[in-house]
Amino acid sequence: MQAWQVHQNGEPSAVMRLEEVDRPVPGEGQLLLKVRAANINFPDALLCRGQYQVTPPLPFTPGVEICGETEDGRRVIANPALPYGGFAEYAIADAAAVLPAPDALDDAEAAALHIGYQTGWFGLHRRAHLQEGETLLVHAAAGGVGTAAVQLGKAAGAKVIGVVGGAAKAEVARELGCDVVIDRRTENVIGAVKEATGGRGADVIYDPVGGDAYLQSTKCVAFEGRIIVVGFASGVIPTPGLNHALVKNYSVVGLHWGLYNAKDPQAILRCHEELTQLAAKGAIKPLISERVPLSDAAAAVQRVADGVTTGRVAVLPEGGDV
Repeated sequence: MQAWQVHQNGEPSAVMRLEEVDRPVPGEGQLLLKVRAANINFPDALLCRGQYQVTPPLPFTPGVEICGETEDGRRVIANPALPYGGFAEYAIADAAAVLPAPDALDDAEAAALHIGYQTGWFGLHRRAHLQEGETLLVHAAAGGVGTAAVQLGKAAGAKVIGVVGGAAKAEVARELGCDVVIDRRTENVIGAVKEATGGRGADVIYDPVGGDAYLQSTKCVAFEGRIIVVGFASGVIPTPGLNHALVKNYSVVGLHWGLYNAKDPQAILRCHEELTQLAAKGAIKPLISERVPLSDAAAAVQRVADGVTTGRVAVLPEGGDV
């Protein structure tokens, strides 16, 4: 089969090579999946760079989120078991973690439902306990993680403020349904949030960026607000001033979705059922900005790494519907 292989760490466009390799053989408790669509996540770039919390042995195939087909014909979504990732014609996944693909979504949309939407759901509902009528601020609101949080926030009845970088991304955030859109390149984020909330600030802040975005969050979070730390796409891990959290009476909440696989797998199943119902009602629908053939995967991963994409980019191994 064809698969993208990483033989040494570095930038995705430099180290990913499309090669002919043997089809992987599933081990005990695993399934062989024919890849129908693979969604590109920022962790795929980190894997290539050797900067992710998981470091698979070289060579490996990146691609941490797919819609696949089982050998008995079922359409499913899964996180492939590295080193046999999703940027290939076939991948391996742990059988216990495979979930049915929602009928309401096509292959590319289904592939994008898993990590970003589960992270958003657990972050907003289980960790931050977002309530109807509260104000949710989403950093990088036009990106893959941010678009999921925006849709989930709207589905929960929150007022959603989206922070983006650039006019094109601002338009995407508006189309997603953000009530307020702030372009950090031309506007003062802190002042704009306070103006939009009558000086109160945001009740829940969803931050997959870190760095300056986190510092901005601490200055525009409401009384008893919750800042959800999801990731550090900026490359800068902030050092919270706990005295500041004490004085302003807000919470800094971490969210590592992958831990639920080990600590509470039933919660992931319940979350998937909820997401499937929301998709069936049309309340959520992954924004797929690009559908590329397998041959273009390395360049697409690099674009995601560089932060120039909006929504999700899907790789379709069979080249259909691109």
